[in-house]
Amino acid sequence: MIRIVALTEAGEKLAKQIQQLLPEQSDIWFKPKPFTAQVQQAFQAGERLILICATGIAVRTLAPVLRHKNTDPAVLVLDEAGQFVIPLLSGHEGGANDWADNIASLIEAQLVMTTANPYLAPVYSVGMGCERHCPVDKLHELLMTCLAQANLTLAQISHLNSIDIKADELGLIALAKQIDKPFVTWDKYQLREMEDLLSTKSDYVYSVVGVYGVAESAALFDVQQITQQQGELILTKQKSAVATCAIARAYPSKNSAVTKVMK
Repeated sequence: MIRIVALTEAGEKLAKQIQQLLPEQSDIWFKPKPFTAQVQQAFQAGERLILICATGIAVRTLAPVLRHKNTDPAVLVLDEAGQFVIPLLSGHEGGANDWADNIASLIEAQLVMTTANPYLAPVYSVGMGCERHCPVDKLHELLMTCLAQANLTLAQISHLNSIDIKADELGLIALAKQIDKPFVTWDKYQLREMEDLLSTKSDYVYSVVGVYGVAESAALFDVQQITQQQGELILTKQKSAVATCAIARAYPSKNSAVTKVMK
């Protein structure tokens, strides 16, 4: 759910314009009362917010309920005239940067981004692990759920990645064919290089395959190989009953071309 919050009549008009352009379900709150409690409650429930108000109001309202950049939902701030779109919170991890870019395009506004490498095109990659003989439909379901959580589309994904012992996994091979993406695998020594960037470490997984996490490591290693820059997790490992999935991103160096890794 997306909450669009407006405090003025002009802001409400802009909110209705945005709502008509959004493909996702959204709800408009005009001068909600009590304002602070309502907005904080929506934020704590994990709802993405579009706040049409002063940045100071947004900061003061949300500061007491901020938790962590890996879990807080994305928050955008817009001026009531719809001239500027600011990704205020969870720019990288929560997808606010890309979401703000999309909203700015929809309403023909100026994107105002202050995070690192803001105008370089990011590279996204998916890492997956699964039980042996995992059905392709289960893998596809998990992947699409994760893309929705990260506010991404299949078109934005570079590769589907896993560990080399999964190179013959028919479900992953079939999934890559379904989504028309290269299926890339990496050995445990390569994936261990990503150990310090993992959100969690599983001793059990390490005992079985030699790395602390397949999905996160594979996604992180792939974007690093493509961009030659350290990656970051924008969606930490998500688990279903039979598989895991994570999404990583990296920005290419301003002075270097992106190298596509195909394997």
